[in-house]
Amino acid sequence: MSDRPAPPQRPAVRVTVAQLQVGPDRTANLLAAQDALRTAARARADVVVLPEYASAYDPRGVGVDLAEPLDGPFVGALRQAAARHGLAVVAGTTLPDGAPGADGRPRAVNAVVAVDATGDVAGVYRKVHLYDAFGHRESDRLAPGPADAPPLVLDVAGLRFGVLTCYDLRFPESARRVVDAGADVLVVPAAWVAGDLKALHWRTLAVARAIENTAAVVAVGQAGTGVVGRSLVVGPDGVVGLELDGTPQVRTVDLDAAALRAVRERDPSLANRRYAVVPRA
Repeated sequence: MSDRPAPPQRPAVRVTVAQLQVGPDRTANLLAAQDALRTAARARADVVVLPEYASAYDPRGVGVDLAEPLDGPFVGALRQAAARHGLAVVAGTTLPDGAPGADGRPRAVNAVVAVDATGDVAGVYRKVHLYDAFGHRESDRLAPGPADAPPLVLDVAGLRFGVLTCYDLRFPESARRVVDAGADVLVVPAAWVAGDLKALHWRTLAVARAIENTAAVVAVGQAGTGVVGRSLVVGPDGVVGLELDGTPQVRTVDLDAAALRAVRERDPSLANRRYAVVPRA
């Protein structure tokens, strides 16, 4: 039974952005995540979004050594907290069940888990686009998710949240595919690696995905060494309503469902499109 009071009637969906600093200490990371959920519950949020690799992170690379199964302590604790507080959770984690690499070494899977407000796992998105760019090779440690897997879309209080993660933001077809599945909001947990122009790219791409899809974007980055942080919430018209710096912090915003519908009526670009998005063979 939830210990959360019944929320007031309102036309908005309340989203908590949890820009956490994450390291290899699983216990510390879980405590930070649980604290973020308590903060979200006090703010009467409907959904809280944690960053990519929220369960454990090493800037040198994440693999099977930092992975844990879906029924492990991290996701289990999120499920318990979600049910206790009556809010949905979207969080990045690492699963140990990736296919071995070409060299035969085991690989993990970069995954985003969606938990509904009853504590049930509503779905898991396994990252399709691995970060083999800017001098990094995520595919050495991680196996990609199947490109033809059904998009992960979570219904929360009258809005539909479609899930991407980090490097997927550079691929507009990934965002369009979840919008085609009914998403009103694009949720992007990330550990966006710092570097020349990287913060600019992060912000520009989040705004672009919002405008071209007439969808809100909730892009939640990790804080800390080697990552940019700078979480932001973008409206379907491209207006940035929340933008954080690089420090750990938890903030809550409202997404107006009526305003989103109004933008899509005024700018019917989704209805006017002439091309479909299909997985590449």
